[in-house]
Amino acid sequence: MHMVMFQDLVNESQVGEVISEEKTLSVIDLILSGGTGSIVIISVLFAMLAVALYIYFERLLAVKAASMIDKNFMNQIRDHVMNGKLDAAKILCAQTDSPVARLTEKGVSRIGKPLDDINAAIENAGTLEVYKLEKNVNVLATVAGAAPMIGFLGTVIGMILAFHQMASSGGQAEMGALASGIYTAMTTTVAGLVVGIIAYMGYNHLVNRIDKVIHKMEANAVDFLDLLNEPV
Repeated sequence: MHMVMFQDLVNESQVGEVISEEKTLSVIDLILSGGTGSIVIISVLFAMLAVALYIYFERLLAVKAASMIDKNFMNQIRDHVMNGKLDAAKILCAQTDSPVARLTEKGVSRIGKPLDDINAAIENAGTLEVYKLEKNVNVLATVAGAAPMIGFLGTVIGMILAFHQMASSGGQAEMGALASGIYTAMTTTVAGLVVGIIAYMGYNHLVNRIDKVIHKMEANAVDFLDLLNEPV
């Protein structure tokens, strides 16, 4: 009697192990089991993720380089301008690779003209510098919005196929097979959300960093115009 009960317990444990093994599924197997449509959509999402990451790190390095400028730069420009050494001021601006230096160089080259003309030249140069800083950043916003929708499209397609299989079998489809098709289809939504969240966070971070550079540009432009208004 005890021997039979022990054998039953062993059999139940083995069945439990088999069931647990059947429910264990790797991410790769989950993607590959979704069919051609799911593989194509997830491949598109991975390509979008690669593009988003490339743009994020490329722009991050560019913005970081644009924000680096010597704190004594404007003091040196002030000394050159006050002493009438405009050529030295232009050389200093040319040797400093930053948006602030390029705006200052534009202003120095306009010295002698009305302040409104100088201000307009600086503003036009600033618009161009902002455009350079924001290059391709809108692609991150597009990925952040499009990726979840593409993922949801894959899920809808997968659900349609799963219910089509159920309808084709006259309502006799196994619930296990139907559930498998449904959770496989949901993987595209998960992938789309992951890509969208990463792109959204990267976009907001870049916008914040670019805003700081723009504020620095505006502050230095104001300092330069104040310098021209100082009495000689």
